[in-house]
Amino acid sequence: MGLINLLTTNPVAFVIIAVALVLSLTVHEFAHAWTADRLGDPTPRRYGRVTLNPGKHLDPFGVLLLLFAGFGFARPVPINPGNLGRWGTLWVSAAGPISNLLIAVLAGLLMRMLVSVPYAAEILAVILSVNVVLAVFNLIPIPLLDGSRILGALVPSLGRSLAQFEAQPFSFVIVMLFIFIARDAIDGIIGSVQGWVEGLVGL
Repeated sequence: MGLINLLTTNPVAFVIIAVALVLSLTVHEFAHAWTADRLGDPTPRRYGRVTLNPGKHLDPFGVLLLLFAGFGFARPVPINPGNLGRWGTLWVSAAGPISNLLIAVLAGLLMRMLVSVPYAAEILAVILSVNVVLAVFNLIPIPLLDGSRILGALVPSLGRSLAQFEAQPFSFVIVMLFIFIARDAIDGIIGSVQGWVEGLVGL
């Protein structure tokens, strides 16, 4: 179910989730760009991606998918693996999901501190959930997602095959079909990770 359904049934929830998604996707892509920049790859900076400006990171089609299909994506950060090497590429790929997990943990800690503040806990709970979803979703080891690039860095021969698959015009459709078919399993993993985060911060 897409976010668009909330616009008429619960507009406040729509705004909270939409803002949380925009901010979380922005931090995710910024983390990729910042890490690559720090590790010596000037490509993200050349494309203006080392910024927290959401307009530099959001993808119009990815936003439409979020609104109408319930899942979507931001604009991938361009990097040059030749400037990063195998392990640099791994860290750049992992930086996005790690940033989302850190936000989720921070949101959980703030929930404990602000439990008596009206609406704070509810808003922070949304931020926590959104970031767990983004972290888990992006760590799936299939092409076009960060998990694929992490796996490719760990197993270079497999990485070459995954990169070749990504270059095919039909790769996006196949990945979307896989996500749709495996949605129940992915939801189960998301629930487990969210439970782990909540347990970690004592919720």
